[in-house]
Amino acid sequence: MSSQKPKHPNRLGVVLFDRLIPAVLLVGVIVLVTQAAGLFLRYNEEANRAESRRPDYQATATALAEAQPTATIAPTETITPTPVVFQPYVFAKFSGAARQVFATNTPQPPLVIATNTPLPALETTPTPVPVTVEPGMTATMRPLPTPFFYGEAPADAVAPTAIPSPVPLIDRRYPLMNILLLGNDGEITEDGFFRTDTMIIVSINLQTNTVSMLSLPRDLYVYIPGWTMQRLNLAYVHGEAVGWTDGGFGLMRQTIFYNLGINVHYYAMVSLDGFRAIVDAVGGINLAVDCAIQDLPLIGAEVPRDAVRVTDDGEYALSVGYYTMNGGEALWYARSRGNSSDFDRGRRQQQVLRGVWRQARDNGLLGSLPALWTESQQYIETNLTLDDLIPLIPLAANLNPNQIESYTFNRLYHTTPWTPPDGSNVQLPNPEQVRELMIEFYTPATESQTANEAATVLVYNGTTIPNLDLVAAERLNWEGIAAVPMGAAETTDYADTVMIDYTGRSKASSLGDIVRTLNVLGENIRVEPSPTRDADFVVILGETYNSCTEGGVLPVEMPPAGG
Repeated sequence: MSSQKPKHPNRLGVVLFDRLIPAVLLVGVIVLVTQAAGLFLRYNEEANRAESRRPDYQATATALAEAQPTATIAPTETITPTPVVFQPYVFAKFSGAARQVFATNTPQPPLVIATNTPLPALETTPTPVPVTVEPGMTATMRPLPTPFFYGEAPADAVAPTAIPSPVPLIDRRYPLMNILLLGNDGEITEDGFFRTDTMIIVSINLQTNTVSMLSLPRDLYVYIPGWTMQRLNLAYVHGEAVGWTDGGFGLMRQTIFYNLGINVHYYAMVSLDGFRAIVDAVGGINLAVDCAIQDLPLIGAEVPRDAVRVTDDGEYALSVGYYTMNGGEALWYARSRGNSSDFDRGRRQQQVLRGVWRQARDNGLLGSLPALWTESQQYIETNLTLDDLIPLIPLAANLNPNQIESYTFNRLYHTTPWTPPDGSNVQLPNPEQVRELMIEFYTPATESQTANEAATVLVYNGTTIPNLDLVAAERLNWEGIAAVPMGAAETTDYADTVMIDYTGRSKASSLGDIVRTLNVLGENIRVEPSPTRDADFVVILGETYNSCTEGGVLPVEMPPAGG
């Protein structure tokens, strides 16, 4: 089967504050590194179940539960969650009443927007966070480690397939700090070692003040220097076992450099306990689930309370919606691959990071970060120091989650499935496409790019499905499009999603991005140019709304009749 080249994520005015992400790591790394492993005795069963459904992965669907409950959870004994309040991330001020903004003379079907829904107050800059620097703390960033060129693999190296030559170093062109976020499954395996099933590189451009995240598939089949061709998630444990310089991280760093041309400078690794503890510490996180998830209960995690049991063997489905989750529930969401793949799971893990960072920022936790550093040491293993982070905390407080660009590998485009002699299923990198992805990962958005197409979108829920506007708005924000959830439309009987273009197609690129992201039908796009518009586009969601555009996601099963 052929696969079209994936579209690069749309970039919106990414003007970050310099050197901010290491502070994100201190809180976010522990959360982001959600472990993708199940209990060792169940590991093969889960993998086989996912692989058995792989032929159907070409079909992408979104399931909506017929009677989905409200997304906000009640307080529990383990956390004190804040109410679900969506913080819009936009870069333009709106004015005027909703009725004035959205007046239209377009024939049927009529557009009806609630007149009692005031436009939200929008912030362009969060409130600065005061930070107390303790005596002895410094504000000087250490020189970044330089790469070590391993060279070609030994001629007598044995591997199940041909060993590739080392990938040339990706041209940086900018001063970059790369930090590898790792999660291991050591708590729930019984084979004496752990795998790093979560691997995300965070790259901070210290010149343009932009940030990118790249998820690495655990089954990426690469050359591990000094060893053989093997899954990427085994590099760390092998480095620990053979005493590689700088241990597991040293070999992981060298493996990434050899196969991807990316030099990683620092790392941070956490366990399942660390993940749950940090999510609970920030009061739970808000997640927009745009691709329904179905899976069994997972060891060490909690099935989200809004999930519904859908099969006799105990599988649960979490339908599309906006949820607040505690640590155990978020772990289930981030680890699950029952109806999806490792590629989609990487996207969800990045989504969790965004949720944690937003909650930590909104709850004012950044100002207390120095005091929390000691407590975090029981959960995190890292070569970053508090002195690396202290000078960056005030700047990090100004970060908006949608200002981070996200990248993932796409199966059948960036990788080719392959079965080694041992019968396992792995992913071989496609060199040309992977190098293209690495270059994109290193290339920041420019101010000219964002100024040309920065668009604003207001999203209304034209259905009875709770919080659908929140889901769609966050889905657009993920693509770098400034979208604001506006609540329910005056009527909730829209069958299809309707979109109004007030720009007169002057922002065609943004129009195309919104249409593709939300799957809007061409006949439901209205062009109504308005020079006095307060927003560029309006979207009214219908019952057929489906923004699950990720490859490798299967439809979930619906509850049994009468269940």
